[in-house]
Order: sequence, then C-alpha cells, then structure tokens
Amino acid sequence: MSHYHLYAIGNALVDTEYEVSDALLNAMGVSKRHMTLIDTEQRAQLLTHVQGLHARRTGGGSAGNTVVALAQLGGKAFYSCRVAKDELGAFYSQDLQANGVATNLSHTQAQEGQTGSCMVLVTPDAERSMCTFLGATSQLDASALHPQDIAKSKIYYMEGYLAASPTGLDAAVQGRQIALEHQVQTALTLSDVSMINFCRAGLEAMIGDGLDYLFANEEEAQTWCGTTDLDAIIGQLSALAKTVCLTRGPQGCIVVQGQQRTQVPAVPTKAVDTNGAGDMFAGTFLFGITHGQPPSKAAALANRTAAAVVSQHGNRLSAAQMQQIHAEFQKT
Repeated sequence: MSHYHLYAIGNALVDTEYEVSDALLNAMGVSKRHMTLIDTEQRAQLLTHVQGLHARRTGGGSAGNTVVALAQLGGKAFYSCRVAKDELGAFYSQDLQANGVATNLSHTQAQEGQTGSCMVLVTPDAERSMCTFLGATSQLDASALHPQDIAKSKIYYMEGYLAASPTGLDAAVQGRQIALEHQVQTALTLSDVSMINFCRAGLEAMIGDGLDYLFANEEEAQTWCGTTDLDAIIGQLSALAKTVCLTRGPQGCIVVQGQQRTQVPAVPTKAVDTNGAGDMFAGTFLFGITHGQPPSKAAALANRTAAAVVSQHGNRLSAAQMQQIHAEFQKT
C-alpha cells in the first residue's frame, strides 16, 4: 500500500507577484515569459522598480505548487525542499502544512540565511516573467530526501529547475535511483526554456534512461527538440517517457503514449495570469493518474484546473475551488 500518491523534490520559493506594464518590464531588463536567476544585488535593484505597486505573496516553487494542487484535491503528498531560518521560511513551512503536504521541513532544523523568493511580473497579456533569488534552496541537497517515504510513494516527481543547482540535481537523481529500486514511477517537468538552454545536461541526468511521465509546454518542447514540427517533437519526446503531456495553452494538451496520441481540448477562459498553469496541470494530472483515471480523463481535469488558475491572479487556487472543480468534473 503506497503511503503517498506523490513525492516531489524542488525549490522552496515564496512568490511575490506584481502586475506590471511591458514598458516597466523592459526598463527592468527582464526576459519576458522566462525565468531568470538573480543574486542579492540584482534583487535589490529590481525591487526599486516595483516600489509602491500592489504585491501578492504566496507559497510557490514549481514542484511546491504541484504537490499543493494534488493535496487540495484529496491526494497525499510529500515535498523535499530547503528554507532558511527566517520569516519567509516559517511562512513557507506553515503554507505546506496548511495545505496538508508532508515535508522534510518538519524534521530538520533550518539554517541561518535567506529563504528563496521569486518576483513574478505579470503583464497585461497575462504572460508571467520570473526573477528567482534561490537563497537557501541553492543548498538543497540529498539530506532533504526521505528514502523510506520515496519507497512508499506511487510517483516520484522532479522539478526541472533543479538542473541549475549541482547539489539539488544530485539530490533529485539520488531520489530517482531510490524510486527505481522500489518500483516507484518517475516524473519530470522541463520547467522552463532557460533550463533547456543552459542546463540541458542536468535535465538529461534526471531523465536517465527514461521516465514514466514527462511534462512540457509547447515552447519548451520546441526548444528541447530544435524544431517546431509537431510530429517530430512528439517522436522525440515519446522516446523519453512512457506518457508525455504536451501542454499548448488555449489549444489544450496532447497526451502521448508510444504511438498513441490523444488531443484533450482546453477549457475556454480569459487568461489574466499564466503563473502556475503548468504546475497546476501536473499536480491535477498526477492526482487523476494516482486515483485510477485514464490519462485522457486526468488531462481533461487538469485542463479545467489550469484554466481556472490562469483566469485569476496568483499561482494557486483554494482547496474549496479545487474540490468544486473536481466535483463538477465527476458529474460529466
């Protein structure tokens, strides 16, 4: 009997989200739609540009959003991450706890330093651009792993952003090995084009000789494969995982299993903020898979929660919103 439906490892980041104009984004020198790693000095400089703007603060981090989505739907999740002994670290730990996610943070004493944070800049076209200060999560290592809990999970999930951190990558790969030794399925999200362009070897290490599940949006898939030809992309990605979820925004998603591909239509919505859409999709899809749904049905539910999260500001929905979507979906 599996103890957890999902065990994930990723960067613990507290998101602070601002609504900005394209002109301000350009003035800040931020790469649109992508994630950029920043240091303390760059962070201070960027903060001067958004002084006085309304800010929303939430728990974040890609895999963190994914485990929270799964837990809000009623699944059991464990999250390995690292925070510092500061106010943001306490906020992050409490947020996981409030959402019913088990974590190594309740077993380990946080060290001095600064907890990782992410400035999320949302432009009027709903695109999100991210400036990430890793802080304590840059020291995430294998000590954050709970091998006995990986062994008792259905799926082990890795965040592609860890490819940028030598110790984080090593931890993710060690966890993957433990999962394989205990017949636990493996999953990876490619996370961002910047990871593919600058940290591809790390992503390849996480893929190893193949995964059970791979998540990528269309831009990431095109960058990974070096082509915009959909058939060629599907051919390349299907060699990496037994099930590939290729998300395409308003065009829905394609679920690929070997030679079989299933197009799952999007739920029509007016997007105001795409932050968290991919994380939400992955968490909901994996909830469906670990609760007996076929991939096409799990993807249809995931399209619903992703549509809901992009139709509002912020990277997450409430548990009540998630459960309402699930209840309505079960009637269809």
